[in-house]
Amino acid sequence: MSAMDTSSVVTYGSNAIVALQSGAALPSQFLTFMLGEEQYAVGILHIKEIIEYGSLATVPMMPDCVRGVINLRGAVVPVMDLSARFGRGQSVIGKRSCIVIVEAGGEGGDSKQVLGMLVDAVNAVVEIGVEDIESAPSFGTRIRPDFIAGMGKYSGRFVILLDIERVLSSEEIVGMARGTAAAVA
Repeated sequence: MSAMDTSSVVTYGSNAIVALQSGAALPSQFLTFMLGEEQYAVGILHIKEIIEYGSLATVPMMPDCVRGVINLRGAVVPVMDLSARFGRGQSVIGKRSCIVIVEAGGEGGDSKQVLGMLVDAVNAVVEIGVEDIESAPSFGTRIRPDFIAGMGKYSGRFVILLDIERVLSSEEIVGMARGTAAAVA
């Protein structure tokens, strides 16, 4: 088995349609998961692991979407509640709730950051071909349009493909934390 040359692979994101038009390779495997009744997906190249939801250490003066931090083999990993990030209020923890550990960032020479995403349930890894990815709608979704990389067609349904770099943007989260701290002061 030969190693795959990833230098020409473009991770999907806000420029997914441009990449499609240029003929660049996009990931074809996506991890699908649920938030409430809606199904979302993230390119498998971003996923490090999936862990069972456990106790989190809360961090004072963080925005509502930052649920806390976990100890992942000695590393402090912040956990973001995607439901709260999308403006729906905090997730209710259930039997299938889990934390998806992802790597985000790394563009422009920055180092990649490891973060956890709290989701209601993980479904499966699915193949979605380039021909089955449509551009993101500019309206009619329950989340910010800039969080959507595209709409993938899978098993006769649409799956919302997230632009993980925007959803987990550390600059935006830091800005929200500063706003929370200023409101308290």
